[in-house]
Amino acid sequence: MKKPKRKTLVKNLDDIFSKYIRLKNADKNGFCTCVTCGKKGYWTKDNIHCGHFISRKHYATRWDERNVSAMCHYCNTYKYGEQYKFSLYLGADLAQELYLKSKTICKITNKELQDKIDKYKLLVKDLEKLFITL
Repeated sequence: MKKPKRKTLVKNLDDIFSKYIRLKNADKNGFCTCVTCGKKGYWTKDNIHCGHFISRKHYATRWDERNVSAMCHYCNTYKYGEQYKFSLYLGADLAQELYLKSKTICKITNKELQDKIDKYKLLVKDLEKLFITL
């Protein structure tokens, strides 16, 4: 069996991580609230994103659960993640910690990427059971 390319692993991890974050932030009815504007949307719909405080280009914080939350499409896309409002939501200490962490060099192996994919697949499977009837 052919090993997946790094690009494929990163995309697969992004996809499953995004799904996990949206599910984790959903209420018992499956609705998420945007951390920057308060707009609500169902976790599976295109109007709810997995918004990052620190840009995804920084691998040190890309898959750090503290760095991401549910965000509406408008804030995440057209308002570029509303970083200032997101920092208020996180609090000054955590925002500073994530900023400093983002400046570190982080080398993630393909094995580590696959391990993270496997971890989040299990977590998503458990969370999806809560919304199966919705």
